[in-house]
Amino acid sequence: MTVPAPPGTPGPARLVLPATSANLGPGFDAAALAMTLYLTVDAQPAAQTTITATGRDAALCGKRDGNLIIDTYESVLQANGKPVTPLQIEVDNEIPLGMGCGSSAAAILAGVALAAHFGALGWTSDEVLREACVREGHPDNAAACWLGGLALSAMEDVDGKMLVHAISVKPKLDWRLLIVLPSDPLATKEARGLLPEKYTRADAVFNVQRIGLLTAAFADGCGELLKVSMQDKIHQPYRSDACPLLPKLLPLAGTAGILGVALSGAGPSVLLVLAREAKLDEVEKLIREQTAGIQGIELVTCGMERRPASCELDTLL
Repeated sequence: MTVPAPPGTPGPARLVLPATSANLGPGFDAAALAMTLYLTVDAQPAAQTTITATGRDAALCGKRDGNLIIDTYESVLQANGKPVTPLQIEVDNEIPLGMGCGSSAAAILAGVALAAHFGALGWTSDEVLREACVREGHPDNAAACWLGGLALSAMEDVDGKMLVHAISVKPKLDWRLLIVLPSDPLATKEARGLLPEKYTRADAVFNVQRIGLLTAAFADGCGELLKVSMQDKIHQPYRSDACPLLPKLLPLAGTAGILGVALSGAGPSVLLVLAREAKLDEVEKLIREQTAGIQGIELVTCGMERRPASCELDTLL
């Protein structure tokens, strides 16, 4: 239940949160990369909570019922014993929904940050990130969205309280990114349900070797290592049937300036990392040839976002 904003309520807030691609092959639930596609949120106190949206999937982003930003905002305030200040929220969205590009992490972070601001919770930036990671259940997307760059993260249960440890590695080279989107989304819960409960030692070692190599490759700008370091045996083989673009596009790694290929997050989109000298028209032609017969494919190009999320919130440390 909303109540009128009390005297001294903080002023308007603006958030600019980037899309993210998690896992990057071997970094399951541990690594993600921030991308130059954004969720922009402007909010200010109002008589009642409303939301309007422009951009990609505007109709869904502007729905009041079941809106992840609003639901998270209200839930955080209620959990912390604070009144829910009604907000006028304006959203401009560039992030594909349900495609493995971190849309839920961006929305949850927006809701948490707005609650910290308008509820005057006195939270630090780290506390906002922790809350978002706990609510999402894994830290990779939220860490990259909040910190920018290539984020490596882990969660730790200490005496019943979940802690988040995260660090951002700033990629040395400005590689381009290409996201190949199918026509239909895939729910993260459904994608997780496809994974086995146990893995062999060989598969675990395979991924441990490659996530170390992947981190070093991004940090040092070694594009020639991405073909190998973006390989995976923990989640991609089990999601291929639900993500038919993946087996079609994996063989393109190492050709035509395509440095590496991986499922974007839980899918169904596929992320291609391109060398700066790669010719987009040649890459797009290869992709169309490899995916002939699959209808409704969209190609989205962007870059790597090195900077942290932009937060114009005077109450957030």
